[in-house]
Amino acid sequence: MNYILFDSNVRKALLPFTYTRPVADIRIGVLTIREKWEKHLGLTTTTITEEYLEDKYPMVEMDDNILVNASYLPTNELVEMVKKLSKNEAIFKGEDVIAFYTTDTQEEVDFEIYKQIEFEDDLIQVKNTWDIFSLNDKALRADFELLTEGRKSQPIPNTVQCIGKENIFIEEGAKLTFATLNATTGPIYIGKDAEIMEGSVVRGPFAMCENSILKMGTKIYGATTLGPYCKVGGEVSNSVLFAHSNKGHDGFLGNSVLGEWCNLGADTNNSNLKNNYAEVKLWSYETGRFAKTGLQFCGLMMGDHSKCGINTMFNTGTVIGVSSNIFGSGFPRNFVPSFSWGGASGFTEYKMNKVNEVNEVVMKRRGIEYDEIEQKILEHVFEATQQYRNY
Repeated sequence: MNYILFDSNVRKALLPFTYTRPVADIRIGVLTIREKWEKHLGLTTTTITEEYLEDKYPMVEMDDNILVNASYLPTNELVEMVKKLSKNEAIFKGEDVIAFYTTDTQEEVDFEIYKQIEFEDDLIQVKNTWDIFSLNDKALRADFELLTEGRKSQPIPNTVQCIGKENIFIEEGAKLTFATLNATTGPIYIGKDAEIMEGSVVRGPFAMCENSILKMGTKIYGATTLGPYCKVGGEVSNSVLFAHSNKGHDGFLGNSVLGEWCNLGADTNNSNLKNNYAEVKLWSYETGRFAKTGLQFCGLMMGDHSKCGINTMFNTGTVIGVSSNIFGSGFPRNFVPSFSWGGASGFTEYKMNKVNEVNEVVMKRRGIEYDEIEQKILEHVFEATQQYRNY
C-alpha cells in the first residue's frame, strides 16, 4: 500500500514552521510526525503539501493509496485501523478526517458515499504552534517506547550519576561524561553519536537526537527535545529544537520552539510567564491577530534560519518568522515578520542576496549544500510574507 501524508487545514495555524516544511515534518517527541508514521507502518511515505515545497517534498501516487492527516500522531490502534482501510472507507475523529482510501482514477473524494469509521480513543493532534512544546511530554514518552521496545541500551558510563536508569536509553556512539541524569520524572533518550559534556544536569522527559550536543554545565528540564545536530548550553525547559539549531551558551529558553538552522547568541533569554500571570496570547498567521493560547507559560516561536545576537531578550509569547536577524538592546516586538533585520530600535528588510550569502556559509560549516531547491523555497516565503513587513 502507498501512504501519503497531507497537510490538512491546520497548516496556516502552524506557521512559521510550515512555511519551510509540510506538517508531517514537524518534530514533536523524539521523531518528526513523518518518522513516527513510517516507523509504525514499516514503509516510507510521501506528502501532499504546498506547490512551492513539492520539489523538496514530492508526492508519489500509485493505483491505490491511503491518505493520512499529518496533524494526527499515530498510535498502535490507529495504525491498525489505517492498514485495514478498503475502498470507499475513511476514518474520522469527530468532524476531522484522519485517513481515507483513494485510487488514482478517482476524480474527487466525496465522503458522503464513504463508509465513515469513527476513531473513539484519544489522539494527539498538533494544530497550533504551541502544541509542539505543550504536548511534547506525551509525544516523547510514546516515541521512547516505540524506539526502545525490545532493544538494549548502551551501558551508562561509570562517571554518570543517574536515577531511574531503567528509563534511560543510550544509542551507539553516544558520549556522556560526569553528567547527572534523573529519569524518574520521565524517560531520557540519547541518540546516536550525541554527546553530554561534563557537569550537565538533565531531568526527563528528554530526548537528544543523533549528533546533538549538551555543552558543559547545561541544565535541562523536561519535556525537552533536541533534534539532530543541535548544540545547547545554559538552561532549557520544555522546549523543542527541530535540527541544526544552536543555543550554545548561557541564558534561558523555556516553553519554546526553534525551527532548523536557528542560532541564539550568548546570554539570550526569553520570558515564558507574564508579570501579571495572565494567559499568553501568540501571533496567529491564520487570523492575522494575536490568539489566546490557553497557556500561562509560553515563550518563543522562531522560524527556520532566524538568528539573534548576544544578550537578546524576548518577551513572553514572541513569534519570529523565517530568516530574521534580531540584535540590539531592549525587547523586540512580540511578532517579528520573516526576513526582518533589526531589533527594538526598528527593523529593515533582510534582502534575499544577504540571506543567501549567510545560509550558504552556515550550512557549508555542517557539510550541507545550500542548493537551488532550498533557495527557491525561501524566495517564495520572502514574497509570501511581504505583506507583514510594514515597518
